[in-house]
Amino acid sequence: MMKIPFETMKATFSKVLLREGFSEDKAIHCATIFAENSRDGVYTHGLNRFPSFVEMIKLGLVNGDAEPTLENQNGLIERWNGNLAPGMLNAKFCMQRAIDLGKQNGIGCVAIRNTNHWMRGGTYGWQAADAGSIGICFTNTIANMPPWGGIDPRLGNNPLIIAVPRENGHVVLDMAMSQYSFGKLLQYQSNHEELPLPGGYDEKGRLSTNATDIINSKRLLPVGFWKGSGLSLMLDLLVTILSHGDSTRNISDNEKEYGISQVFISIQPENAEISSQLTEQILAYTKDSDLADPDKPISYPGENTLKTRMINLKEGIPVDESIWNKVLVMLN
Repeated sequence: MMKIPFETMKATFSKVLLREGFSEDKAIHCATIFAENSRDGVYTHGLNRFPSFVEMIKLGLVNGDAEPTLENQNGLIERWNGNLAPGMLNAKFCMQRAIDLGKQNGIGCVAIRNTNHWMRGGTYGWQAADAGSIGICFTNTIANMPPWGGIDPRLGNNPLIIAVPRENGHVVLDMAMSQYSFGKLLQYQSNHEELPLPGGYDEKGRLSTNATDIINSKRLLPVGFWKGSGLSLMLDLLVTILSHGDSTRNISDNEKEYGISQVFISIQPENAEISSQLTEQILAYTKDSDLADPDKPISYPGENTLKTRMINLKEGIPVDESIWNKVLVMLN
């Protein structure tokens, strides 16, 4: 498999965005996030998603010149308008605002409407944890999952991120409400691989491990069946109410996913030393379980991300050669 050094990937993304009219600062920030996503093994929201991001710019659905604007402040809660700026830049800004509010007051909450896809949601959990804060964030999406008991897509896979800072590697949960995120389904489809477990239904209503069948039916399987369906609905309610933005219902009126709503929460632990001790106790207890498979040790959320990061920085980032070549063509 072809491998690309991290700095080469970042520089290439930056050059493409400069050609699309981005300022140097914004081009570098966006390029860094895309490259870091691939570096950490989230290829579906790194290189693989970059051509789609450029397409959204060309369609005018992502405005590289835009900046978020404050619409309302209510105590420790702020509400912003993303003005269709790049989603990852809006998200980093909002999480930083939440972190600042949290450090001043113990907790901070920032909601944003009219923004765009943030790519890997875990990016902003890592951001909060790096600042020594607990981070929670979630977003709605275009409808791509039916409610439990339904057939038609009415829910988004609405990713949820929870991050806890830890000196020897942050604990970062980054999960969609579908058994497999849509990006992961596309990856399995591209690789012509079957899913390890059923991820949705085919057009005849049968549980399937075939990514193409699931994508075509638009019937992704919610995590925890009815529980994931309910949680997806609640996340959509929260981001829409807090941001005064579009719900999954309104977003789904458009052919492309844009103008979405997001929430970022930061909590400052009262005592970092005690928090660290409790975290280590919980992780040690969890890992102490007898293994179902002796060759597969228990890992906490985010642990394998750090391992993948070190490998990819040392050996280069594995890439889909056809997608990498597509990006290189953008420079011609």
